[in-house]
Amino acid sequence: MLLTHSKFKINTLRFDEFNFCYELLDGLDAMGFEEATPIQEQAIPIIMDGKDIIACAQTGTGKTAAFLLPILDKIMQSGEVGKCNTLVIAPTRELALQIDQQVEGFGYFLGISSLAVYGGGDGMSWEQQKKALTKGADIIIATPGRLLSHLGMGYVKFDDIEHLILDEADRMLDMGFFEDIMSIVGHLPKERQNLLFSATMPPKIRQLAKKILNEPEQINIAISKPAEGVLQAAYLVFDDYKTALLRDLIKDKKDAYHSIIVFASTKKLVSQIAKDLRRADIPAKAISSDLEQKEREDVLLEFRNRQLQVLVATDIMARGIDIKEINLVVNYDVPSDAEDYVHRVGRTARADSTGVALTFINKKDQRKFYSIETLIEQEVAKIKTPEHIGQSPQYEPEKKYKSKGKGRSDRNHKKGDNRNRNRNRNRNKNRGGKKKQNSGK
Repeated sequence: MLLTHSKFKINTLRFDEFNFCYELLDGLDAMGFEEATPIQEQAIPIIMDGKDIIACAQTGTGKTAAFLLPILDKIMQSGEVGKCNTLVIAPTRELALQIDQQVEGFGYFLGISSLAVYGGGDGMSWEQQKKALTKGADIIIATPGRLLSHLGMGYVKFDDIEHLILDEADRMLDMGFFEDIMSIVGHLPKERQNLLFSATMPPKIRQLAKKILNEPEQINIAISKPAEGVLQAAYLVFDDYKTALLRDLIKDKKDAYHSIIVFASTKKLVSQIAKDLRRADIPAKAISSDLEQKEREDVLLEFRNRQLQVLVATDIMARGIDIKEINLVVNYDVPSDAEDYVHRVGRTARADSTGVALTFINKKDQRKFYSIETLIEQEVAKIKTPEHIGQSPQYEPEKKYKSKGKGRSDRNHKKGDNRNRNRNRNRNKNRGGKKKQNSGK
């Protein structure tokens, strides 16, 4: 089944209306950036005015550019290039690298330096990070743990920091970084501009904002809802048929779906799905925390360059990897956290593009998917498994299913009612035998 979707554009501000410096506008022109997204329209003027911000914007709305562009412009306007001006804190090294790459792209004609500070590298990367932190890169993008390690050595001085940016703040708190963030903040000048960006706005984010931000302006862009360009649908499918369904959906459809991400719940399952797809001659590779950083980067590069059609991933990919023109996102499993669904499907229809997001729902995940529909305030279309693949479970989210081990409740459908009838016959025979023995006594 081939799903397509169209989307109408609305008039938006052009980047040359923000009065950016010429060098930055040249960089935007070279990258093909012309019109601002809603989060950029709202956030950029506030940041340029020097005010703090707490912004809620979902994945794929262009929020990275919303904070980078005005900061780059302010650094250029200040004329003080070559010192640690801005600190960006991000939850993962993948997101830190992505932000660093965007700084390089936007700042190509600016002469502004940046460095991603994250763990998992060798001694050479540590020394490179140390050099940048001591000599002064204009923008430091760091994960909390690695930055704290450098701060603990005593050679990092953040006296010149003018801007603190927390990106994907909700994810950082979910990962337990609250104390780390507060410790880092303790090393910064009290007089600074603070920008907090989050895909969702739970109470703990507002608590963090109260501790860090100073009379912030608030921006809310489509809280906990997938981007408008995403066409969503859900397949009702038993676990045993999921891989066959996935193959059926994407095989020989490279013209329609040239970039596909499949999300699965475990690293083992991710590896198995990728193997099964390759056996079906579908170009696919797995990415998870089991891979070394260099291996991850190589796989992502293949995917970005369209040398790889399918990327199978754990939730490590659900946020922070900015790969344009992903046509299809498949949730092989329903996410455990309803808000994670938003981030997964946010991989498609990023910025001004459109895309399709499909979710495979077995019996036991139906209540979780109902929670997702409640969160996004939208009923997602349900599709039955094609008959040539197998049967479909009924969609009964109000019904509770007892856990009987992984996949067992779904495998029972293959046995049908015959197994139950056979059990009943055996029980009746046994009971009959016992009665005869008793009567014989």
